[in-house]
Amino acid sequence: MIFADLQTIENRRSKIERKAKTNKDKDSLAELALLDRIQPWLEDEKPVRSLEMNEDELALVKSYNLLTAKPVIYVANLDEEGVMDPDAVEYYNRVKEFAQKDNSQVIPLCAKMEEELSGLDKEEKDAFLEELGVPYSGLDLLIKSAYSVLDLCTFLTAGEDECRAWTFKKGMKAPDCAGVIHTDFKRGFIRAEVYRFEDIDELGSEQAIKEAGRLRLEGKDYVAQDGDVMHFRFNV
Repeated sequence: MIFADLQTIENRRSKIERKAKTNKDKDSLAELALLDRIQPWLEDEKPVRSLEMNEDELALVKSYNLLTAKPVIYVANLDEEGVMDPDAVEYYNRVKEFAQKDNSQVIPLCAKMEEELSGLDKEEKDAFLEELGVPYSGLDLLIKSAYSVLDLCTFLTAGEDECRAWTFKKGMKAPDCAGVIHTDFKRGFIRAEVYRFEDIDELGSEQAIKEAGRLRLEGKDYVAQDGDVMHFRFNV
């Protein structure tokens, strides 16, 4: 991956270097300075994601689509005994130490156990995990970590016919989340009726949530939160 990124950087340099030096273009000079920082970093066998950069530099690097700039999650496949206490496993600690240098996460799981869990229904799976004394399977933890690394969140919609989960990027506002469902929802957005998943889990119904004063009306500037249950009002 480092070799591939070096090739990308060299190709980009060949396109930008003459413009930067001949025309003294400010943006080109700034980009060339960034390339001058990235190339030796890669040659030193370090991933681009570990290089400190400002927002403008990060935006440029994103346009290069460099492989080593992408976030990484390490998965340690342990046996059934090891996954119960991964910190007691020497090889897991080696991976953990390596990942920490890379500012990355490590998820311990047992592939054999995950295979067994995949063949169980929800009640059997929950009972199995409870017997093991763990709240989540390794696959569940991996999914959570992937969402976190990618800055992804989930909002829900609930109705008599169905309940659905929708993925959105952290920081998105209510109209943008409405657009995840349908572009008309965003175009004609009026407001969002919002409550928390924890509210419905605790109180049992939307009517109880309203009576408890936990249902909120949010406008166009509302930044959606992970675990929001939202009902969109719109008009087109």
